Amino acid sequence: MTDVKPIVTRKGQEHTDTGQSGGAVRISGVSPQHTPAQKIWFGKVSNEPGYRSLPHHHGEAETGGYVFKGHGRIYFGDNYAEYVDMTEGDFVFVPPHMPHVEVNMSTTEELIWLTARTPENIVVNLPDVDDSTLVGFARA
Repeated sequence: MTDVKPIVTRKGQEHTDTGQSGGAVRISGVSPQHTPAQKIWFGKVSNEPGYRSLPHHHGEAETGGYVFKGHGRIYFGDNYAEYVDMTEGDFVFVPPHMPHVEVNMSTTEELIWLTARTPENIVVNLPDVDDSTLVGFARA
């Protein structure tokens, strides 16, 4: 018999003491904080209708995201003037050290991302920007 086995994090037992960024709420199912994982953070990020994250980046971490539910937008570039839209079923890669804002574009539906990050869930919050700088964004 082996001492190595899969580790299951049950619904409701996710790790919640993780880096946050305004209206983007992160919980992890796989992370060094509560599993034997050493090189990956995998979790769920949710934005309530009409909510957004603070401007932030993820340090040295590479980030892969999957839109599980909803319509998301990531603002980036000078004064966050550029953006990409994603809807349910889309994947996205966010490079290390890229300042960005994650937005739920719906004012009625929740946005849920599944996110993997290596080596860890690094969240570096940056100075906030006024909503008016984010083209097309509206709060609920």
